[in-house]
Amino acid sequence: MEHRFDPEVLEQLKRLEEKYVPLGQNLAAYLEGLYYTDFLNYWDYIHLDTLLSLQNPRTNIPDEKIFIMYHQITELYFKLCLEEYRQIAEDREITTDIFLRRLKRINRYFDNLISSFDVMVEGMDPQQFLHFRMALMPASGFQSVQYRMIEIASTDLRNLVDKAKRAALGLQSTQEEMIGCIYWKEGATEVASGTKTLTLLRFEEKYTSQLIQFAKEYEHTNVWSVYKRLPVEDQQNPQITNALRSLDSNVNVNWPLMHYKSAVRYLQKDPEIIAATGGTNWQKYLPPRFQKRIFYPELWTPQEVEEWGKGWVEKILNDDV
Repeated sequence: MEHRFDPEVLEQLKRLEEKYVPLGQNLAAYLEGLYYTDFLNYWDYIHLDTLLSLQNPRTNIPDEKIFIMYHQITELYFKLCLEEYRQIAEDREITTDIFLRRLKRINRYFDNLISSFDVMVEGMDPQQFLHFRMALMPASGFQSVQYRMIEIASTDLRNLVDKAKRAALGLQSTQEEMIGCIYWKEGATEVASGTKTLTLLRFEEKYTSQLIQFAKEYEHTNVWSVYKRLPVEDQQNPQITNALRSLDSNVNVNWPLMHYKSAVRYLQKDPEIIAATGGTNWQKYLPPRFQKRIFYPELWTPQEVEEWGKGWVEKILNDDV
């Protein structure tokens, strides 16, 4: 009895033929390969066994594993964000709707990160943290290159230059010069001497060239540059401006403040203040009112810019942390 293929199967074979034959490929050979291909399993697809094996604490203190896993989760969220930034940058004909959709995705990722940070604030025993952190030096979350890439992809690089050096650099400064005066260097200096910490030295050694190249790639494709290429009426769309303001607040205020809240819980021991891992100067680096780092100052009123971060740190200090 002659076998009759389901019409849907025949349609799929036709589509496959249209794909492979123009490329000079033998469709029959590809189909034969399916005989030898095993079924895809969830654990193989996401490399679950490998993923679950990547937690390698340096001490036998139990809560160190929590610390490792949460930071790994954070980096995966950063990678999700960077995928959205990449697609914004590479879409030469991006529409306002797609631009807004990708901004909302980035904000959603940061909303999830910010709401989850209580894992760091309340999810570890303070004494355990203060013990195992000594085995981590000079490693620090300061060294997250993906977070630096998110900042660079969000705005004109000049907005990330240390506020005291912006005027001195001038308008014709290169990407290398601006990276050399980037704000975050201030957060990785020795509290006593003001010299670069080993944390910063190692970070610069590994990532400076990569960050300069990244900054060049996003010089004209960062979120602000893409926004400025939208039609004027779309630039004035409240949904777009609100999404940009939310991104500004999430990356430059809400996320650093969650770290500040954690630092206050674990490191603020009046009258003695414990230095952060790697010796980073968290008291000056984390509070947004000190750095006044703003991606989109044009979208905020002069009063909002002037009061950037005012009252937020005090609220964190007054909360039960």
